[in-house]
Amino acid sequence: MLFPVSETRTIPTTLPSAPSTTPAGAPPRTAANPLLTPLGLLTVLLGAALPMIDFFIVNVALPTIERDLHASPATLEMVVAGYGVAYATLLVLGGRLGDMAGRRRLFLWGLAAFGLTSLACGLAPDAWTLVAARVAQGAAAALLLPQVLATIQAATTGKRRAKAVSLYGGTAGVSSAVGQVLGGLLVSVDLAGSGWRAVFLVNVPIAAAAWLLAARTVPETRSPHPSRVDGPGTVLLAAALITLLLPLTEGRAAGWPLWSWVLLALFPFLAGAFLAVERRAERTGRTPLVPPSLFRIPSVRSGLAMIIPFSIGFGGFMFVVAVALQTGLRYGPLAAGIALVPLCLAFFAASLAGPRLVSRYGRKVVITGSLIQGAGLLTLALTVQAGWPGLPVAALAPSMAVLGAGQGLVLPVLLRLVLSELPAEQAGVGGGVMVTTQQSGLALGVATLGTLFLSVMPSAGIRDAFLAALLTQLVIVVGTTFLGLRLPRRVR
Repeated sequence: MLFPVSETRTIPTTLPSAPSTTPAGAPPRTAANPLLTPLGLLTVLLGAALPMIDFFIVNVALPTIERDLHASPATLEMVVAGYGVAYATLLVLGGRLGDMAGRRRLFLWGLAAFGLTSLACGLAPDAWTLVAARVAQGAAAALLLPQVLATIQAATTGKRRAKAVSLYGGTAGVSSAVGQVLGGLLVSVDLAGSGWRAVFLVNVPIAAAAWLLAARTVPETRSPHPSRVDGPGTVLLAAALITLLLPLTEGRAAGWPLWSWVLLALFPFLAGAFLAVERRAERTGRTPLVPPSLFRIPSVRSGLAMIIPFSIGFGGFMFVVAVALQTGLRYGPLAAGIALVPLCLAFFAASLAGPRLVSRYGRKVVITGSLIQGAGLLTLALTVQAGWPGLPVAALAPSMAVLGAGQGLVLPVLLRLVLSELPAEQAGVGGGVMVTTQQSGLALGVATLGTLFLSVMPSAGIRDAFLAALLTQLVIVVGTTFLGLRLPRRVR
């Protein structure tokens, strides 16, 4: 079936004055429907997948990068952390710029920048050039990704919005696992002798194709009341996130030098200063970077509180499993990627079923998904304990599938929940806050669970270090399950 291609146009996100037939609490309808065609939705989801894939795609390529560029462990950590920190610190600013200048325009700029910085990563002649290119790539991702949720929020309504947000959630989860599957495949195939470079160069044609599609199919939306960028808030948020994420992701590899402890000590003061500045800005009628009033919305507050531990566990798991399978079970990059295929498939299938289940069972879907995720982690831990070190890839498939199904019932519903009560004029900043929370959680997961795994490994061995990380994540999942009881009973 062929769908019509929308013309490029600017779409207002508020109604003109007229008697309204919209039910109370429902999002306002726009003047023209449909606003985001299926092809347009596919295009923005493709754009969303690129930054998510690239956060994880380097995990299975790190051993090859180390050999090829003679990179130290600390430099390898920076290849991962440089991208993640730049990505997390600039996401809210990217959402605000989209609200002001137009989300389609920023989406196109972000795609172009992401393609160019991916090319720079793929052509990097040495390790520190690669680190610099990864930081620039993270900044481009922060420009690109917030526009996806903001466009969905502003250019869809009703059931179409619910389905689009669920598909975004499925894309977010599956892309993380697909990144490691694709990375393993590309490194193993070694296209034209490119080795690890292919994991970055593959983004270039994809970004170009997405740019051409977006130019024709993605409608332009922006906030009806754009405001100036909050300079002090932007600087303080970036500084706070850097002082938290940089020492946690880089400190262990660098031997916990003095600077890492100094930055961690500064974090609570910078975070407190950021909160004070934002409250004062909103109280005096200015528009803060992150309006504190957002957190007075029950769905935003309870959803973000659950996204944080979920993302910590997910990010830590994806990092630890990549190292454990290659270092401990001696899987090659391709086999390590294939081991995650059942997780990808189950996650996506569960995310597609989510909208129908949520409309019937509400928050019980999230709680059930969390319990299923816990069962998958426990099954995986028992499998590892019983079969190590002779585990074939097929032996991991059942537990990976159960784990993916549980995660697929949790993450898409949480993303939909956070966005469900946001006013259209705050779509960009709300999406930016949510994705910043998710991305910061992923980075913290790599830092905390990854540090636990790498610290236990020298004394206890890879298997026991892997088990320690899995059981720690299981504890996190138990806590996440209880947080699910605080979610609204019904999800819009």
